Amino acid sequence: MTFKDQILEGIPNQLPQPKPFDANINHAPKRKSILSKAEETLALKNALRYFDKKHHATLLPEFKNELDMYGRIYMYRLRPDYKMYARPINDYPAQSKQAAAIMLMIQNNLDYAVAQHPHELITYGGNGAVFSNWAQYRLTMKYLAEMNDEQTLTMYSGHPMGLFPSHKEAPRVVVTNGMMIPNYSKPDDWEKFNALGVTQYGQMTAGSYMYIGPQGIVHGTTITVLNGFRKIKKEPKGHLFVTSGLGGMSGAQPKAGNIAGCITVCAEVNPKITQVRLDQGWIDEKITDLNQLVDRVIKAKAEKETISIAYLGNIVDVWETFDKANIHIDLGSDQTSLHNPWAGGYYPADLSFKEANVMMADNPELFKEKVQETLRRHTAAINKHTAKGTYFFDYGNAFLLEASRAGADIMAENGIDFRYPSYVQDIMGPMCFDYGFGPFRWVCASGKPEDLAKTDAIACQVLEDIKKQSPPEIQQQMADNIQWIKGAQDNKLVVGSQARILYADAEGRMKIAEAFNQAIKNGEIDTIILGRDHHDVSGTDSPYRETSNIYDGSRFTADMAIQNVIGDSFRGATWVSIHNGGGVGWGEVVNGGFGMVLDGSKEASKRLKQMLFWDVNNGISRRSWARNDEAIFAIKRAMAIEPNLRVTLPNLVDEDLLNSL
Repeated sequence: MTFKDQILEGIPNQLPQPKPFDANINHAPKRKSILSKAEETLALKNALRYFDKKHHATLLPEFKNELDMYGRIYMYRLRPDYKMYARPINDYPAQSKQAAAIMLMIQNNLDYAVAQHPHELITYGGNGAVFSNWAQYRLTMKYLAEMNDEQTLTMYSGHPMGLFPSHKEAPRVVVTNGMMIPNYSKPDDWEKFNALGVTQYGQMTAGSYMYIGPQGIVHGTTITVLNGFRKIKKEPKGHLFVTSGLGGMSGAQPKAGNIAGCITVCAEVNPKITQVRLDQGWIDEKITDLNQLVDRVIKAKAEKETISIAYLGNIVDVWETFDKANIHIDLGSDQTSLHNPWAGGYYPADLSFKEANVMMADNPELFKEKVQETLRRHTAAINKHTAKGTYFFDYGNAFLLEASRAGADIMAENGIDFRYPSYVQDIMGPMCFDYGFGPFRWVCASGKPEDLAKTDAIACQVLEDIKKQSPPEIQQQMADNIQWIKGAQDNKLVVGSQARILYADAEGRMKIAEAFNQAIKNGEIDTIILGRDHHDVSGTDSPYRETSNIYDGSRFTADMAIQNVIGDSFRGATWVSIHNGGGVGWGEVVNGGFGMVLDGSKEASKRLKQMLFWDVNNGISRRSWARNDEAIFAIKRAMAIEPNLRVTLPNLVDEDLLNSL
């Protein structure tokens, strides 16, 4: 069968042969057993409903074995035989070009070079899933191949509920992931309901089909590291950044450190993913001995090298060893998947990777104790370094939150706030998000590197033109992104699809998108798919990350994210998504995203203007209402540009008056 035939087949009438477990692939850890006997039966019934009754006797023992062995039913037998990658858009069988674009993005999320656990349909973060099982993938791709531009596919946490009549201006796909009743959103609720096959953790861009590999987080981390060094008034050259995690998202940190120009030490316990990052060129060196690491860092500091070093081992040992060796750490952070601390997101010290994985599945309570003990040690070591002048920030992975839950010495003197800031709270919020700058991205649907090079040049020219007229308040943001886009090709950031990311405000996004649309119309480039990270100005309500610099008491509300996805859906998005969970954990955040196909048409031009303007200014207006000075400046500027925008502005209270009470 051809690739197109296999897509159109969906769930096959004749079952494919069982597939052997491939030990060469990076697999998800075994999930803990959490279902009762009755719930196990229900999970099996739920899985078998995808298949004709004639297959049930064959599949039942197979699915039972998967549930016992892995804690989930992945339906490995249904994994396609064709290579998984983002093909050129015209290679997909489709009646709708918009649907073909979504198929391209789904396959990119599951590309072996992109996905963290591709056979388990997990893109990044340990549990950030595109689908829960391979039947869902097959059925979704078939629906997308068959749909027309007057239908909308509804996705319920990985399950394609079906095609429904709509209209050409409606989204082609609406995605929801993990939208639980609030009282059923604890970590064990995810374990249970995910094992039942009725919900999933979509992370952010994993479950919304908009992940572009580590490039996205490379850019964000580069901006964060640059601004972190600016905050402590140091040049990156010859100074040390220490962090951990080399998985799906965190693997970008060493590359970002190199682009910023500092010395980066990043610890990782998984030998397989460490080797992958070394082979990909995302790290320069791998070291397994702590004494060698100390010597190497001393040499790098002395010679003011720009270098990224992976330490294969636990990050706690690095912090403790550097303290004893009196190695000064300038910037410190952590990007292990602490939103998922009990299922492979963070590993305890003094256990091998293999020993920890066995304990995680067979003795989860002891594993939890070991993780929390390590978090206390981790925090104690960080505290020693910050007492000597290290600037430490939480990189949005719930480190501070989980450390506090573990009883670590992480709280400020008032007993309410954390001792250390979130990177959004201290760096990205006031410097970028409040001004409307966030991670705008695009994918060249042709798959041609030359199309990407042309879009880079177009975007650079647009930004340089905007910068000439920009107010002083945003000149640094403009300069950083012009420098980034000029070096994008040299830094070899493409993994998977021909994609690019840069930080832009509403003006930049609209003008870049319009320039792309005109280039498509003129035949200079092919179809472009626009999107962004959910980690943005407007898409995410996350009190310990994206909205951590909201101080009016509303950071625990989720109105902004919900308004964002609703507003995007009727302003022209090709697909929209809304998720419970994200980088800081299940039940801790609500986040949404979109995709938009540009085809050179007048309709696309209209859609991009009305949707991109809303998508950014929704967030700026909320941030301005929270009395953030930078956001007040940005929303006033937006209202001056767009006469149809009228936003309620806050009246500021004299602090002396309040203090007189």
